[in-house]
Amino acid sequence: MGSHSIESLFSELDDIPLDPHYALKEDFSADTSPSKVILGSGIYRDKDGKPWVLPTVVEAEEIVKASEDSGRYDYLPIPGYAPFYTAARDLLFGALSSPEENFVSVQTISGTGANSLGAHFLSNALKPSAVWLSNPSWVNHANIWKSVGVAVRSYPYWNPERKALDFEDMIQTLTLETTPGDVIVLHGCAHNPTGLDPTKDQWKMIANVCERRELFPFFDCAYTQELTRDNSQGFASGNLDEDAWALRHFAFRGSMELAVAQSFSKNMGLYGERVGALHLLTGSPDAAGKVKGHILRLQRGLISQPPKRGATIAATILKDTTLFQKWLADLCEMSSRIKCMRQALYDELISLGTPGNWDHILTQIGMFSYTGLSPEQVSSMRNDGHVYILSSGRISVSGLNNANVKHVARAIDKACRKE
Repeated sequence: MGSHSIESLFSELDDIPLDPHYALKEDFSADTSPSKVILGSGIYRDKDGKPWVLPTVVEAEEIVKASEDSGRYDYLPIPGYAPFYTAARDLLFGALSSPEENFVSVQTISGTGANSLGAHFLSNALKPSAVWLSNPSWVNHANIWKSVGVAVRSYPYWNPERKALDFEDMIQTLTLETTPGDVIVLHGCAHNPTGLDPTKDQWKMIANVCERRELFPFFDCAYTQELTRDNSQGFASGNLDEDAWALRHFAFRGSMELAVAQSFSKNMGLYGERVGALHLLTGSPDAAGKVKGHILRLQRGLISQPPKRGATIAATILKDTTLFQKWLADLCEMSSRIKCMRQALYDELISLGTPGNWDHILTQIGMFSYTGLSPEQVSSMRNDGHVYILSSGRISVSGLNNANVKHVARAIDKACRKE
C-alpha cells in the first residue's frame, strides 16, 4: 500500500513542548557521563539511589494476595473502593468536624485525578471567574484548570530575594484582587515546589481572607502526612494533627465548604498504582447528596471506575492497627533520610564557601527545595557538572545520597561563582 498524505484537520494546532519534568528525563537519559545526577521528579529514592518499596507495602501486598478470589478483576463501583476512600478521609480530617453525611469522597487516579475531577466539578458547579494558584505551584495545576476553561491567576508566594514566603503580598493580593466565588488552591503541607509552608498564625489569616472574600478553598494534599519539620511532628511520631493542621483548621471553622485532593503516591510509594481520593466538605447532607450525584456522573464520563489493586493495598495499611504503626516507621525513615540529605547538602555548600545564603535549604520541608538558582546557573550545572534539575532551580532532595551530594554541591558552587 503506497504512502500518501492528506491535508490534516490538525495542521493548524500549536506545537506543545514536552512537560519540563519529562524533557529533563530525556536529556538525562541521553547523557553518557558516568557522574550524571538527576534531581527532578518527586520520586523517593533510598540511600543507594534506587526506588524504595516500603516494607509495609510488601506486607500489605501479601495480605491482599492471600485474600483474593475470582472477583479480583471485577469492576469497582463508580466511587471506588469504599474501605479505602473512607479511611483516607478519616486520615485527613481525624475526628470529623461536620456530620459524616456532609462529606462526599471518591477514589481517583492519584492526586492528578483528584485535582482534575475536582476542577471539572467546581468549574461546572461554581463557575468561578478564576482559580488562584500560588506563584510558583505544581506545574500541572495550571494545566488542569486551563483544560476546564477557568482563568488561571496567581498569588505571590516565593520571594526570590529573601528566599522566603512572600506572605504580606500574598494576603494583599487575595484581599484586593479576588472575586467572590473564585477557587483558591492551597498546599496542605510541604508546598510543591518551594518546601515553604505558612505558620499556624498565617494559616489562620489565610482562612480569614477566604471567609471574607468568599473564596472556595481547594487543598492539594500530595505530601500531607508524609514529611515534617522534625522528628517530633507528623507521621514521624504518629501525630497526625500537625501535618493536617491547616486543612482541619479550615474544616473545623464550620463557615466554609471546601475540597481536598489526596494522593498516596509518595507517602506509600504507590506511584504506578495511581491511588488517590477527592473529598468535598459541604454545608448540609442535602447539598452532599447533590454533589455526589454530579461527581459520580463526571467520574463515569472520565474513567468509569478507578483501579482496584492499589486502593486495596492502601486500605489494608490504613485499617490494620499493626500495619499502620509500621507505616509510621517507614515514613519516619523516609523523612529522616531526606532531612539528613538537606543537612549534608547545606554542610557541603558551607564548607565550599559557596556564594550566597543557603539557610533556606534547612528551613524548607518535604521532598523539594527551591534553591534560588537562576536558569543560567541551572544550565551551567548541567553543562559542566552533568547535574540535571528544573530550570526553576527546584531540586528533589530525595535524589541526593552520600555518593552524589558532594558532586552536586560542587556543581552548585561552580555555577554560583561564574560571572
